[in-house]
Amino acid sequence: MPDTRVDRERIAETERVIRPHIRRTPVLEGDRADFGLGSAPLFFKLELLQHSGSFKARGAFANLLLRKTPAAGVVAASGGNHGAAVAFAAMKLGVPAKIFVPSVASAEKIGRIRGYGAELVVTGERYVEALAASEAWAAQSGALQVHAYDQPETLLGQGSVGIEFEQQSPNLDSLLVAVGGGGLIGGIAAWYGGRVKIIGVEPEAAPTLHNALEAGHPVDSPAGGIAADSLAPKRVGNLMFPIAQEYVNSVILVTEEAIQQAQQALWQVLRIVAEPGGAAAFAAILSGRYKPQAGERVGILVCGGNTAAVDFAAGLRGTQPRESTPITSAAS
Repeated sequence: MPDTRVDRERIAETERVIRPHIRRTPVLEGDRADFGLGSAPLFFKLELLQHSGSFKARGAFANLLLRKTPAAGVVAASGGNHGAAVAFAAMKLGVPAKIFVPSVASAEKIGRIRGYGAELVVTGERYVEALAASEAWAAQSGALQVHAYDQPETLLGQGSVGIEFEQQSPNLDSLLVAVGGGGLIGGIAAWYGGRVKIIGVEPEAAPTLHNALEAGHPVDSPAGGIAADSLAPKRVGNLMFPIAQEYVNSVILVTEEAIQQAQQALWQVLRIVAEPGGAAAFAAILSGRYKPQAGERVGILVCGGNTAAVDFAAGLRGTQPRESTPITSAAS
């Protein structure tokens, strides 16, 4: 029987295996006052600087290094970031890769996948359709399936974010993490094991973990919105769900407008270009949906940056953001 445990011991073992292949991404310390929100420290973990532009490279390398890869190579379904990560890892390790993405995948992410040399198939409108096509190809070809979030190795690889963040910012009180299928928050929550308050953040248009926790099990949920190419599977993974039940303190839903404002604020104040899913965790703070206690040391995971630099500005205001443009939020 395969070992499906996702715990601190296995996360640490996996981190040692993938360490030569991943970046130790930096943590940028800021203050809520920078965004007009009162004074309290904020710690931004910049996973958008990871190989392939998101944290997904960690899980991709974990799968390819911990599992036996057949001659047919690997296959993955993705909204974009996971596919880019698998394509990158396969390129570096000399493994054939075929990636299925839905039509909502951004041009930036499609370009990355092709640039890494993987065979790309665009099919269906949403992730679930691309997943079905990838499963059919795996059955036909014998290629190894690398699931975006519901695979032990994926969760173990993503858990290495928690190792780094704890080493870099050892005194966090809380940590905000965007949720799609739940591989990232599941791995991080398993690493911290209740020692830090873990808060999931989801778009209102894709409340997968929120709905699952209310129902007591993973359920199909809406899968749309501005971050549909990274935060909108139909349901969270079965493997991460019991971890979330035990260690995720709450899930906050944010609007599309809040996500766009968070993208703009990250650019204006910190010169960080985050994709919608990458900015979602910060949107919870900026919009006032999450209100830290006085002196609370809050960690924020900026998990992806696969977007054209001016797209979010054009979507919000029709022009590039300017340093002098004031930051506004529902909490100010």
